[in-house]
Amino acid sequence: MGVSHKGAISLGLLYIPIGLYTTTRENDVKFNQLCKDTKERVKYKKYCPSCNKEVKTDDIIKGYEYENDKYVIMTEEELERIKTKKDKTIHIIQFVKLAEIDQIYYERNYYAIPETGAEKAFDLLRNAMLKEQKVALAKTVIGTKENMIVLYPTEEGIIAKTLFYQDEIMVVPKQLPQVELNDAEVSMAKTLIDSMTGPFDAASYKDEYQVRLRDAILQKIHGEDIVAVDTGVSNNVIDLMEALQRTLAMSQDQRLSGTA
Repeated sequence: MGVSHKGAISLGLLYIPIGLYTTTRENDVKFNQLCKDTKERVKYKKYCPSCNKEVKTDDIIKGYEYENDKYVIMTEEELERIKTKKDKTIHIIQFVKLAEIDQIYYERNYYAIPETGAEKAFDLLRNAMLKEQKVALAKTVIGTKENMIVLYPTEEGIIAKTLFYQDEIMVVPKQLPQVELNDAEVSMAKTLIDSMTGPFDAASYKDEYQVRLRDAILQKIHGEDIVAVDTGVSNNVIDLMEALQRTLAMSQDQRLSGTA
C-alpha cells in the first residue's frame, strides 16, 4: 500500500511525522468505452489546437483562466513558495467532541501511520484523545487545497478524516412539508425498526450486484444469454399502515428463515 501523503501532526512543540494511507479500495467491475462499429477501445488524447499535435505529460503546465482565453501560469515552485510551515504539517487547531461534527462534512478516510521513532508521541496523543473522548480538528495543504482534517482515535491507531468546508455543502434542494403522524403509525414504524435491529457486522455484507455482474460477464464470454433474475412486478401499496404491516410481516418471515 503506497502512502498518499507524508506530513507531520503538530501540536505546539509536539511534532509527529506520519504518513496517510487510504483505508479503502475499489472492487467494482470496470467497463471500457468501445467504438460501436469496430468494438475497439476509444482513446483520449490531450491535444493543443495551436500546435496541431498531441501534448505529452511533460509538456503540460498549470494555468488559471482569469479572463476568457487568458491564463496566468503557476509553476510548482511558485505554488510551494506560498505554503507556510504550518501548511506543510497537519497542525491541530482544537479538540472537539465527534458528535459535534455533522456527518455531511466527511469526505474520505486515511490511516495515519507514525514514522519510525515517532510511535511513542503518536500513541500518547491517541491514548489521551481516546480517554477524553475527543477528536482533533486540524488543517494541512495537500496539492493546492488546504484540507480540514479530523484525527479520530481508535483502539488500534488514528483515522484521519478529511472534511468538506461549509461553502462546499449544497443547500437542501427541497424543504420537506410538515406532516401529521398519528400514534398508531409511529408505533408501527417503531415496531418495524425494533424487529430489524441488530449488531452491525461489516463482514456479513457484500456487493451482491457485483457478484451477479461478474457472473453475467462470464456467461457472455462463454456465449450464453443473460437471463433476467427478477421479472416480478411489485404491487404498490397506497395505505401507509398497510405498507408498514406488510413490511413488518416480511421482516419477521426473513428473520425466521434466516435471510436478510
